[in-house]
Amino acid sequence: MVSPSKRMGFTLFLNASFLAVVFCVSLVTFPSLEHVVPRSNNSGEQNCKSFHSLGDSKAKCFYLKSNDPCVSQGYVDYLYLFYCKFGGFPLLGHTLLFLWLLVLFYLLANTASEYFCPSLENLSKLLRLSPTIAGVTLLSLGNGASDVFATLVSFSGSGTRGIGFNTVLGGASFVSCVVVGIVSISLRHRGIRVKKWALVRDVCFLLLVLLCLFTILITGEINVPGAIGFCLMYVVYVVVVYVSSTRGSKGMCAYNESDRDFSRGGGSELGFPLLSEMEEGLEDGAQECGMKTARKCFCLQSSMCRMILFVLEMPLYLPRRLTIPVVCEERWSKLYAVCSAVLAPLLLSSLCVPYNDENSFNSSLIVYAIGLLVGIILGVIAFLTINVSGPPRKCLFPWFAGGFVMSVTWSYISAQELVGLLVSLGYICGVSPSILGLTVLAWGNSLGDLVTNLTMALNGGSQGAQIAISGCYAGPIFNTVVGLGLSLVSSSWSEYPSSVVIPRDPYLWETLALLAIGLVWALLVLIRRDMKLDALLGGGLLAIYFISLFLRLIQTLGSFQIQDIMISFFKR
Repeated sequence: MVSPSKRMGFTLFLNASFLAVVFCVSLVTFPSLEHVVPRSNNSGEQNCKSFHSLGDSKAKCFYLKSNDPCVSQGYVDYLYLFYCKFGGFPLLGHTLLFLWLLVLFYLLANTASEYFCPSLENLSKLLRLSPTIAGVTLLSLGNGASDVFATLVSFSGSGTRGIGFNTVLGGASFVSCVVVGIVSISLRHRGIRVKKWALVRDVCFLLLVLLCLFTILITGEINVPGAIGFCLMYVVYVVVVYVSSTRGSKGMCAYNESDRDFSRGGGSELGFPLLSEMEEGLEDGAQECGMKTARKCFCLQSSMCRMILFVLEMPLYLPRRLTIPVVCEERWSKLYAVCSAVLAPLLLSSLCVPYNDENSFNSSLIVYAIGLLVGIILGVIAFLTINVSGPPRKCLFPWFAGGFVMSVTWSYISAQELVGLLVSLGYICGVSPSILGLTVLAWGNSLGDLVTNLTMALNGGSQGAQIAISGCYAGPIFNTVVGLGLSLVSSSWSEYPSSVVIPRDPYLWETLALLAIGLVWALLVLIRRDMKLDALLGGGLLAIYFISLFLRLIQTLGSFQIQDIMISFFKR
């Protein structure tokens, strides 16, 4: 577990990074802001194939000024900022983009942990879902929210669908190979065994999902019925899990213990243990004052230092807190509740307004006026019906639904900006954005699974290990079927009656094949070794994953470049 002081330091670092990025960008872009927030509906990616062949930063800057944006996702034109504003300072540009990448990963994960997951838990209690159904639906949705939103965003833009496929498959490979491998190696001396039926059920269903996905990739296109059918596969999985759990046979279901914890209101499995509320981190840091030096204690107790810490915490915390309704005893505030009721419709209306479209000025005013009117009405109702002392006890569904919708909105905004930044980094570094989706985005979205499942396996005994291993396969099933399924449904629906063309990427087939090999390896080794988690299982899975990465590195850089790197290395 990470101490509260370290968690507070982590959040302070991210907020300071955010302020530094905003400050530097403001300096270099003032007073000209016309390229800072472009939103173009044109498919600029298709017209930027000659971008890499340009020589220096000046030529690339001129190209960006005279063409549509090369990246259609996000609110910031990172390529314009990097080449036109930071062209003479590439080190500063790379540093700021890296810090902003960390901030976006934090926003995406922290929004899912602190807002999205609690709203799911509250809705499950309000709707009185059974523990099993809540576990395989809302629990999986909470853990896979980052992947789902990133995939939806990648499919919303042209030329970036490959990022969605690579992100989902990269995340599934990381979780089913690296996470399972690390958990198995960590538990190799404990003699822990997992339940055979649960493992066979989850692994076989994931293999079936990969087979269907392989068929889609081979076909090269998919229509609305096919996309809906692929998405409905998760309903079949939920039914299978529910039926197996209701039989009550020993070893039939791996979710019973976790579901009981979830139904008791713990909900901790939904979140990310390394990410905590900023206010709680400050309070915990003050409570730990007795274990620190006198100077640190004086700083925490000093009103000036606490004011500085409070100011540093606000940039990433306050916008979400003012727009996402939070209904719980620990974090209740009537002021925040009324503000969220007023500002949430305004934020939603701002997302409905097209950017950089001079012809839509009047329609934009109408949209904002409607959002403001709805916000004022909801704010007045909230002010008159809720108390200062505690959250409301009746009519909770609108509050929970509002928290769900707004947390989804913030997650989508963060994912949209993250995908836009990754595509821009692909142009800057000369690396395919699909490779970044397979590695950087997949790793960032899967770190929460690594920490959560490893912690549960090490501290939860045999039941904790069972839950961790089951989550390593149930999570990829959800992310692949629901994340890709919803993306394919939305894309095919927008192009109806035509079919959606799937990008022809032979590397995806390779990733699929190696992922399937990892699943078959885990299934065979566990069955042959009496379902025992050991080093053979973990080492084999890690080897398969790193072989997959090495092959992709060769394909990306080229075999000759790899040989040159190896020769120069051994000459040294």
